[in-house]
Amino acid sequence: MTKKRWFQAAIGILLTVLIIKIFLEISYVFKPIGVIIGAIFVPLLVGGILFYVTEPLQRLLEKKCKFPRWASILSIVVVLIGLVSAFISWVTPAIMKQMSSLIQSAPWLFSKISQRINYILANRDNFPKQVTSAINDFLNSLQDIAIFTSKFMFEIVGLITNWTFSLIVIPFFFIFMLKDHEKFRPKIEGIFSGELQKWVKKTLAEMNEVLASYVQGQMLVSAILAVLMFIGYSIIDLEYALLLCILAFFLNMVPFIGPWMAFLPALVIGLVHDPMQALWVCIITLLVNQIDSNFVTPNVMGKSLDVHPLTVITIILAAGNLAGFVGILLGVPIYAVIKVVVQNIYAYRTRIKNYGAKDVE
Repeated sequence: MTKKRWFQAAIGILLTVLIIKIFLEISYVFKPIGVIIGAIFVPLLVGGILFYVTEPLQRLLEKKCKFPRWASILSIVVVLIGLVSAFISWVTPAIMKQMSSLIQSAPWLFSKISQRINYILANRDNFPKQVTSAINDFLNSLQDIAIFTSKFMFEIVGLITNWTFSLIVIPFFFIFMLKDHEKFRPKIEGIFSGELQKWVKKTLAEMNEVLASYVQGQMLVSAILAVLMFIGYSIIDLEYALLLCILAFFLNMVPFIGPWMAFLPALVIGLVHDPMQALWVCIITLLVNQIDSNFVTPNVMGKSLDVHPLTVITIILAAGNLAGFVGILLGVPIYAVIKVVVQNIYAYRTRIKNYGAKDVE
């Protein structure tokens, strides 16, 4: 029985749970490590995202244009500074204007939302049976949706506030990643030897490829969707279109659920001003999501993660309950990395087993 695969898997799971339990019981030993990780988490995360976004440009400059490493890093930094300066000069004034308008009109917005809800409640019996049923279901879940969305909105605001204190450190992490990223894997691989070293080299390469594909693809998809939504919202003259699309850019980084989380604020703004405008928001969202699912994501992301949509949704929900917005943001790439490691362990174990069987023969 000990040779059965299910038995070995069960033992592995039990040992993992036991190790986690032991770690939790002696948490005072690992608390300083947690503090250190918490201190470098934001600079490492943002620096890593910037690295994966700009690494293709660095590769192009060094391989095609024959730039030395220092020149490629300097060029990337100059480009980023230029983009940030342009954003501050052209976009920030419009954002500040819309934010000021939103803050000033907040009491009126809440009053209008309350009026719309009261109107629906008072007249829902006059609607067709299917519409009434849909309204009842929506109203029953509205509170949960509002709590879910507002919870993560507050978490995003808190994260942005905390991240501002890391702005000084982020450039150092980013620049050193650009400078020394090729030295990281060989140092880890050098710890091992023989077949195990080959396995570690292959696994690290695939992990890097998965992370690069996810970060680069998700950022590009989010940017394309935000631009498409901004064009649509501008056509129907939706208020706070720029703010809504910037919010959509960040929320769209969460697969499947993100676009619908970004849709809710736009729907509310549309409902408050004109129900017909809310209908147009629904149409634009549907069109943008159809373009995304049929053209953008398949061509940008491809099969880089090879994770089933139901698995992605399950991961996002579980990670959100465990670690909030950070868990939602990082759950899918972490799962993809773990999947690569498990697949390589299984392949390595199978290869060793086959070699052993050949030797016996």
